[in-house]
Amino acid sequence: MSGNKEESEVEVKSVFIGAGCNRVVNNVSWGASDLVSFGSQNAVAIFCPKTAQILTTLPGHKASVNCTHWIPSTKFAFKAKQLDRHYLLSGDTDGAIILWELTLADKKWRQVLQLPQSHKKGVTCITGIMVSETDAIFASTSSDGTVYVWELVLPSTAGGECKLSCLETLFVGSKPMVALSLAELPGNSGHMVLAMGGLDNKIHLYCGERTGKFVHACDLKAHTDWIRSLDFSLPICNDEANSILLVSSSQDKGIRIWKMTLRGSLTNNQGTYRKEEISLASYIEGPVLVAGSSSYQISLESLLIGHEDWVYSVEWQPPSITSVEETTYHQPQSILSASMDKTMMIWQPERKTGIWMNVVTVGELSHSALGFYGGHWSPDGNAILAHGYGGAFHLWKNVGVDVDHWQPQKVPSGHFAAVTDIAWARSGEYMVSVSLDQTTRIFAPWQNSASLTDEESWHEIARPQIHGHDINCVTIIQGKGNHRFVGGADEKVARVFEAPLSFLKTLNLATCQKSSFPENLQLDVQILGANMSALGLSQKPIYVNTVQETPERNENDGLDTLESIPDAVPVVFTEPPIEDQLAYHTLWPESHKLYGHGNELFSLSCDHEGKLVASSCKAQSAMVAEIWLWQVGSWKAVGRLQAHSLTVTQMEFSRDDSMLLAVSRDRQFSVFTIKRTGTDEVSYQLLARQEAHKRIIWSCSWNPFGHQFATGSRDKTVKIWAVEQDSSVKQMMTLPQFSSSVTALSWVGIDRQSNHGLLAVGMENGLIELWSLTTNKSAAANLAVRFDTSLCHVSSVNRLSWRNPEKSEERRRMQLASCGADQCVRVFDVITK
Repeated sequence: MSGNKEESEVEVKSVFIGAGCNRVVNNVSWGASDLVSFGSQNAVAIFCPKTAQILTTLPGHKASVNCTHWIPSTKFAFKAKQLDRHYLLSGDTDGAIILWELTLADKKWRQVLQLPQSHKKGVTCITGIMVSETDAIFASTSSDGTVYVWELVLPSTAGGECKLSCLETLFVGSKPMVALSLAELPGNSGHMVLAMGGLDNKIHLYCGERTGKFVHACDLKAHTDWIRSLDFSLPICNDEANSILLVSSSQDKGIRIWKMTLRGSLTNNQGTYRKEEISLASYIEGPVLVAGSSSYQISLESLLIGHEDWVYSVEWQPPSITSVEETTYHQPQSILSASMDKTMMIWQPERKTGIWMNVVTVGELSHSALGFYGGHWSPDGNAILAHGYGGAFHLWKNVGVDVDHWQPQKVPSGHFAAVTDIAWARSGEYMVSVSLDQTTRIFAPWQNSASLTDEESWHEIARPQIHGHDINCVTIIQGKGNHRFVGGADEKVARVFEAPLSFLKTLNLATCQKSSFPENLQLDVQILGANMSALGLSQKPIYVNTVQETPERNENDGLDTLESIPDAVPVVFTEPPIEDQLAYHTLWPESHKLYGHGNELFSLSCDHEGKLVASSCKAQSAMVAEIWLWQVGSWKAVGRLQAHSLTVTQMEFSRDDSMLLAVSRDRQFSVFTIKRTGTDEVSYQLLARQEAHKRIIWSCSWNPFGHQFATGSRDKTVKIWAVEQDSSVKQMMTLPQFSSSVTALSWVGIDRQSNHGLLAVGMENGLIELWSLTTNKSAAANLAVRFDTSLCHVSSVNRLSWRNPEKSEERRRMQLASCGADQCVRVFDVITK
């Protein structure tokens, strides 16, 4: 995993990735490999539904990823049994499309190629079919009004390369297409049909051969609003595969099923067809599609009404294999639809009448998410996955034996906007992250008590704050007592939160009673959970003894269902909670507000004893750029430190809490001495202030063993400084110039005697490096490891933080957490040799 051979004194492994899904249609694809791909900012993330873990992120796109599509997709899982390599296509908002290859044997990914002709604007849909075991045809569409059709020949041997050729370029005019589907025409080898739909409310059908030459065949006019999704079934009956079905969904809330039947086949078996024509499912005849020497009668098979809002996706259930030899397959008559009305539905025709009915509805109980952007089947048809407005996944599995019984399942989760700050709990049992998506989340390793090993998997276990402003910074209060943290958002007040009883008990279960907060102290916590306020700004406590007495809300309270916020039901979780539970029932009550700053909060820091919190805000004058000191407990302001003229970007207390270091946009750092004179008194003095870099200083970090510190700047340098005995600050060294702006630093001690440690350096390009530092009379530094790009962020690293740094001397295995503008929170194992 490490970068270069000579740097291998340190080994790095990825332990956990938390990331949200980009909030666009067509972003998610479930492949025949049984892995799910999705775009998370500029990266393509891959998750395994069985373990609910994100396995990896693929760096390569320079813009936000809009759509992903597996080759083979779940539809062709029955053809993919022998494949040892699967492929993935991903398109971004700049119009670029990248092809990736996954080798199943060793789970290794590689970027095969970027498509030579890129769209001029964002890619909105990619769809593909397997025409043989080594041949795939796929099409892409974009807001620039073009549709490309490509042929991809997969290598038949182990070391072979993919061959790519562009079959056709179609210009669709000023109203772009946003939905595509491809199919081979039944009973007619060599001809394909491409359906496209978009902003002109019509479905356009194009016919083409395997060599290209796609010509416009006909239009289907019935929907009254934008077409959002199209999907062809595989041929329906096996003996004479003579018809295929096309399902379409639209913003007019309706779903339509169209039948394409090879003409001439109607006369052969009149008996069966006459019976069908008289039944309720008799169809409305539409246009005839001509492909070469064959023609197909198109008819409207059914109109499905049931959703109350835009229907963003429809998908046929993947075919199942019927024979032991795996040569024949059966296309189930079953469609999954996902809508902005917060529901997914499964539609199937009734046995007797053939009328399509909604047989399963999931999701309607959740208050979370404004709705679903897409729904997908698992390859075996036993699970369905939705992704929604909150960047979250929702997975249901059919656990019923004789009757259908769809149960929610665990899925990976994470922020759906840039993650601005992270902080570890005082004993490292969990990590708090805050983001511009206006949420605060807690991630923790959940120890599986069922397994005999100490195996732990990371999950989001609480969402303590769901706010109405973007959140910029967070710090966890060290010291004794209940778990508390302070958060700062795009507002002038910092808010203090305290862990409720439901969280403490959940944490005890997650850590198998290894939590640092013992049962006897939990008796003092009288708050069970918290409720959201109407404006989504402050969170009110729910007290332990009042839970039973919540009055039933009267139906006629005048509370419109849209406006009211459901009461939280704080519960103790025995396994990691799912999205619906996280979105409402895991809030922490807000205990204090800290008023004082004149602008939006920008950074926070707590001392190691848990007595003081320092805060800073966005500033363009010396007056506003003051650092405020708050006393933990009484939450009184006990100091206003003046040193800078622009925003203070980061602050950190030295390990012995005798000094506070701050760095600022004004390119200076400042060091204050902090002394506690009485119980409530704090005296402070500016020890040094110095212009340290040529550009903004983004980050700083103290050496845990002494009074040396590091500063990192936009000028791509990291400098090491020492506070001398005479209270002056001198520069010890500058590390060699980095490839990008340095945006995050975190120093951990390894050996106190030799004053040796590791400095983690995060950059604006997403890369992370570890530098080995020894700082005695003079400083010596060398690069310990450069993280592999596949482990790193794809956008700016916003914060780095070591877990349990005070215990780092005893262990060879440490953990480093990072967060970035790419919506990701990551945890790495760092093993020193």
